[in-house]
Amino acid sequence: MRAMRMATLSASDRGGHAKQQQDNFRYVSIQTGEQPLTRYQGKLKCRYGYGRAAETVNQGDAGQDFVAIRMQGNVCHFVLCDGVGMSYLGDFAARFLGSALLEWLETTSSLTAEGVEQFLQSLTGSASEQLEQLQPLDTSPLLLREVLMEKRSQGSQAMYVCGRIELTSGRRKSRVWLAWQGDSRIRLWRNGQEQSEQFQTHCKTNERWSTREGSIGGRPHVFEMKGSGSESFRLQLYTDGLNDLDAIGTYIPDEHIQVLLDAAHTGGLEDDAAFIELEW
Repeated sequence: MRAMRMATLSASDRGGHAKQQQDNFRYVSIQTGEQPLTRYQGKLKCRYGYGRAAETVNQGDAGQDFVAIRMQGNVCHFVLCDGVGMSYLGDFAARFLGSALLEWLETTSSLTAEGVEQFLQSLTGSASEQLEQLQPLDTSPLLLREVLMEKRSQGSQAMYVCGRIELTSGRRKSRVWLAWQGDSRIRLWRNGQEQSEQFQTHCKTNERWSTREGSIGGRPHVFEMKGSGSESFRLQLYTDGLNDLDAIGTYIPDEHIQVLLDAAHTGGLEDDAAFIELEW
C-alpha cells in the first residue's frame, strides 16, 4: 500500500496540485499520477483521491478521470469527470471539460439548468479545435491514420458531475446545486440517512458531453437543495473504478478507501478511479 498523506498539501503532489491558504483551498488532479486519499478541513470537510487503472499505469498513459475542488471561504466548487474510453482521447475531454466547468462555476453567480446546458454547448468549438491540434496524425501509418481520423471526427467525450455548496454567514443555512450527465456515482447523506435514490435513476451511461455535439443522450440533470445549520450533510462522488463502494452505506475510514484505491487484491485498479467527499 502506498503511504497515505492526510494533510500534505504541497503543490508538488505527484497526483495533483493542491494549494492551501486561510479558508482558501484548491486541488486539481494530474492525470499522469496517483493521489493517495487526502483530507482538508476548512469551513467544509473534504476527502479526495485519484488512481489510474493498472493497465494505464503499466503503459505509462494518462488516466481518463479528472477531479478539481476549490474552496473560498463559505463556498465550495467541485467537478469530477470520467473520460469515455471508446471515444477519441477521452482523457482530453475529461480535463478540458472539468477545467472549463470549474471556471464557469466560479464566475457564474446564478446557476441554472439552462445556463449549464448553454455553456456546455458553447465549449464545442474551442474543444474541437484543441483536440485537432493535440495529436497530429500526418506521420501515422495510413490504415491507423484513417481509423484515428474517423474517431476524431466523432469527437472526444466525458461524463461529469459538478456543483456548488454555499454556507451562509454563521453556517445557519446551506445551499447545494449539482449538475451531471453519465453514470458517475452521486450519494448524499442527510443527518446520517442516505438519500441517493433521486440521483440513481438519473445516472445513465449513454448521457455525456461531446467535444463535437455538446450534451448527448439528454439534457443535463440538475439538483438543488437548501439545508439548515442544525442539519449535517455528506456528499460523495466517485467514478466507476471505485464501484466497490456502491454496496457500502456507512462511513468508510480513510485507510479503507485507500485499500480500494490501491486495489492490491486485484493487482491494481481495473478502471481509473476518482473520489470526492464533502461534509458540512
